[in-house]
Amino acid sequence: MSKFAFVAFLTLVRAPLALAGGCALLANVFEPSPALLAAGLALLAASAVTDFFDGALARRWRVTSRFGALADPLMDKVFFAATLPVATFEAMYMEDVRHALALLALDVTFVLRDQWLSFLRAVASGRGADVRAAFPGKLRTFLAFPGIMAVHLGLGLQALASVRPEAEGIRCIPRPAMFAVEAALVFLTVWSGTLYTRSYMPHLRASCAR
Repeated sequence: MSKFAFVAFLTLVRAPLALAGGCALLANVFEPSPALLAAGLALLAASAVTDFFDGALARRWRVTSRFGALADPLMDKVFFAATLPVATFEAMYMEDVRHALALLALDVTFVLRDQWLSFLRAVASGRGADVRAAFPGKLRTFLAFPGIMAVHLGLGLQALASVRPEAEGIRCIPRPAMFAVEAALVFLTVWSGTLYTRSYMPHLRASCAR
């Protein structure tokens, strides 16, 4: 396997790992189990780790490409699509309506931001612009992965406590902390989307001028 192929594999494997993790966490809602929760979180962690190594290896081995620049944010979107709706469903299934609404707002914010940036990237790419992820996007993604995993950890422990009275004491993430994490992710998402919009705006204006 060539260096480019290995880096591409690391990028693309993020999707099946995230999907498998989301399925394990969803199963944990219906049949709460420490093994399912641990497996789901481990799969999400493995998916998140690939986001660091694919870019680092691509730069080290000098095999960066336009494919990688476009595939990397796509795989990030798959991660979010495989985890945020599941978290919303988990909270709703456990009749935690306020938390479900907060997660729904987070989910919608992520989707709108990512779809808008996909449109901007398509416009800028047609004009030969650099569409690789910039610092605001990398920071949002870097913090979103552990943030979303923390949300799932809290929800998973809550599910365990609902069927195992002896597990009530292991709910280690207080509700205010959960809401703080989700509010921070909303802020980072809006902030990074705003900075990207400013960066791509000249290309959008030039495209509209034709």
